[in-house]
This record gives sequence, C-alpha cells and structure tokens, in this order.
Amino acid sequence: MGSLSIWHWLIVLAIVVLVFGTGKLKNMGKDLGGAIKGFKEGMSDATDDKKPAADAKAAVASDAAKPAAAKEEKAPEEKKQA
Repeated sequence: MGSLSIWHWLIVLAIVVLVFGTGKLKNMGKDLGGAIKGFKEGMSDATDDKKPAADAKAAVASDAAKPAAAKEEKAPEEKKQA
C-alpha cells in the first residue's frame, strides 16, 4: 500500500492533463527544455572563459621575463657602438 502502482501514476497524469491542458503542458516542456539548453551553454561559456584567463596569466608572466632578456641583448650592442 505504501508504493504507488502504474494505475495511480496514470490517474495523476490524467488529472494533470485535465487541469493544465495539452497545449499548456507542451509550452511548459518547451520552456523547460530551453532553460536547460541555456544553462548548459552558459556553463560551457564559463569554462571557456576560464581557459583564456589562465593563458593570459601565462603570457603576462612570460612577457615580464622578456624585458630582462631584451636588456641583456642590448647591452652588447651598446658596447659595440661606443
């Protein structure tokens, strides 16, 4: 008696269809599907946004090391000109 049989679920489904109608249930299904799709796209965009940020940090770190190396390269040239 504690669990619901298939007949109980069919009666509940019939009552829901009678209360809301098939058109409204169809629209609710479309809205729910669109919301889930938008959520998934938002989550994939969020993970895509994190990857370039990590790449940018690596680029900034490598750019910070470049000026020191460039100064070392310029020093011998300055000696040749003097």
